[in-house]
Amino acid sequence: MREKPIGILDSGVGGLTVVKEIFRQLPKEEVIYFGDTARCPYGPRSTEEVRKFTIEICNFLMRFDVKMIVIACNTATAAALEDIKKMVDIPVIGVIHPGSLAAIKNTKTGRIGVIGTEGTIKSRKYVDTLKGINPDLWIESHACPTLVPLVESGIEDEQRIRQEVKLALEPIVDKEIDSLILGCTHYPLISDYIQEVMGEQVSILSSAEETAREVSSILHYQGIIASNEYTPNHQFFTTSDIQQFKRIADKWLGEKIDVKYVDLSEITQS
Repeated sequence: MREKPIGILDSGVGGLTVVKEIFRQLPKEEVIYFGDTARCPYGPRSTEEVRKFTIEICNFLMRFDVKMIVIACNTATAAALEDIKKMVDIPVIGVIHPGSLAAIKNTKTGRIGVIGTEGTIKSRKYVDTLKGINPDLWIESHACPTLVPLVESGIEDEQRIRQEVKLALEPIVDKEIDSLILGCTHYPLISDYIQEVMGEQVSILSSAEETAREVSSILHYQGIIASNEYTPNHQFFTTSDIQQFKRIADKWLGEKIDVKYVDLSEITQS
């Protein structure tokens, strides 16, 4: 059980932010990553559609006999986390609870912002989670539907990225928040631009570090953490352009990875 891999899924490349942190904190853990780039973004889709996609991908990941599933997508976490927990007999975690904890630990004023996809923001999962821990928090939520396509396209034109981010964040810049949750795992890939727009007085918080910490805690508690002697063999899958995925992944992870294409029909028939 200890040498079994961890399955990680996302609507595209965003979940690589969680992978990077797992690599850093848990270097002996093997990762099977699935980026559903062909159907990305998930944010504008209905809850039922996202739930269906997430279940399909989890069924695919279970073929690899994974010991844990990480739903490294906020939209999929909001839509399907509880369903997946009931579906499998292994630990399943999402990224909303870890992201909320990171913000609560950080805030000094109790004024927290959340940016995410339309689906994540409409679900109010962050608001409910944050308020469930501390009902006195002041929370400003804002959907940024243009940012996921921006990241997935792999654009390297800094001026265009800067303009897109500024336009997307304009409604929350003056809300006097001291902590901003990046409620989409794609957003850390452009966090420097987000910081620039929000200003140095705002802490930009990704759920990746806290999610990896939660993965570590569960693996230790259940006694299924990989041994120090184990050499992991990571696998990455995408439902769209392999080279585009690889270019972004290599740059973000700081190493060359192998990426395999998966036909959507192969997972929809799982």
